[in-house]
Amino acid sequence: MRFAAHILIVLALPASVLLCAAPAHAQSVLRGARISAEADYTRAVFEVSARTEYKVFTLADPARVVIDFERATLDSAFKAPAAAGVVKAVRSGTPQRGNLRVVIDLASTAKPRSFMLTPGQRVGHRLVVDLMPPSSKPAKTIESVAAGAPRDVVVAIDPGHGGQDPGAIGPKGTREKDVTLQIAKRLAKAIDATAGMRAVLIRDSDTFLPLKRRYEKARDAKADLFISIHADAIAGGRAAGSSVYMLSTRGASSEAARWLADRENASDLVGGLNLSGKDGTLAAVLLDLSQGATLGASDQAANQVLLSLSRFGRVHKQEVQRANFVVLRSPDVPSMLIETAFISNADEEKRLKDPRHQEKLAQAVAEGVSNYFYSAPPQGTFIALNPRKAREHIVSRGETLGLIAQRHGVSIASLRRANSIRGDVVRPGDVLRIPGTG
Repeated sequence: MRFAAHILIVLALPASVLLCAAPAHAQSVLRGARISAEADYTRAVFEVSARTEYKVFTLADPARVVIDFERATLDSAFKAPAAAGVVKAVRSGTPQRGNLRVVIDLASTAKPRSFMLTPGQRVGHRLVVDLMPPSSKPAKTIESVAAGAPRDVVVAIDPGHGGQDPGAIGPKGTREKDVTLQIAKRLAKAIDATAGMRAVLIRDSDTFLPLKRRYEKARDAKADLFISIHADAIAGGRAAGSSVYMLSTRGASSEAARWLADRENASDLVGGLNLSGKDGTLAAVLLDLSQGATLGASDQAANQVLLSLSRFGRVHKQEVQRANFVVLRSPDVPSMLIETAFISNADEEKRLKDPRHQEKLAQAVAEGVSNYFYSAPPQGTFIALNPRKAREHIVSRGETLGLIAQRHGVSIASLRRANSIRGDVVRPGDVLRIPGTG
């Protein structure tokens, strides 16, 4: 095995190797690298000329992370990045002909998480390796409350893209990552200003998080609802309006399979029940019930937000859309993705940059979120214990008069009298007065 000068020779691989496979491609060139110290981890980004297969594993004594790139070479102009965070140095070598090895020397042990980023309009392929403290615990993001005291509902707000991922770029150069962060911050303020609600920002600066980590942070925060903010783009520049998405059944099924493979994690979704000795079919049924409730809540919340957005301005789709977005795959947190507008449309790009438009958009989303929680408040929350605040109910798609009456603890007859309804037909968007709330 030949290495460049002063390169450590690695003789063996550990038994457990993280395989990160990608489709076979032509030989790639490692052009550059950079290291950045984030709040709770260190990030290494490697710029490559083409997507490539790679392996990531750790070695001890001394602590280091090794990345093997298949069918890759080092650019002659490559410069090792400066030390930062837990990284002391970055070195390279050729353990096998035609392959490239990069060794990251660490100041302390770290657990690597890696993913490939596809090219953007101004950036190429990138391999991102996040070095996480091995024993780190999620930061406490919610203040504890006295036993029995009502809590606020928690809304996790995720500004899409960030850092080296700009997202879509408008005709005038507006970057999606910038407007999503601005709108998300305004939405967080609107949520915090609503009695009984509290916002948690998944990112509050120009940093990038992998999709899976975004919904993991929402779960860490014990969120009651997860909202991912984006700005749509399509060739031609004529499409306009907002859209709201929830997870498709296909996406939910694939995530269920992943959770069932880890019984310890799956137990979190069924009230902490130990699944280690349970039949696989029983575990799948329990998880399916939990996910079914989550998808149902996602549908209700997404419809309320879409209705609110339709009153605010133009919507691109009149119904909630379903898609297999990875960021929506939290099995136990109701989730939605909002395409606020088409940044590829010059007129909408201009409005997305306007602080007044951003504020109105944020208020519309916050109104929809509030309507959802006041129509279906989680137990033990301030909203659940203050039903007099829920004077109206906006009908979502699929709701019936009987279901609405049951949720608010009133009879169907009293609901009919309060709203002068003769039959049982209600339509999405109808505003119903709830009797006995003043």
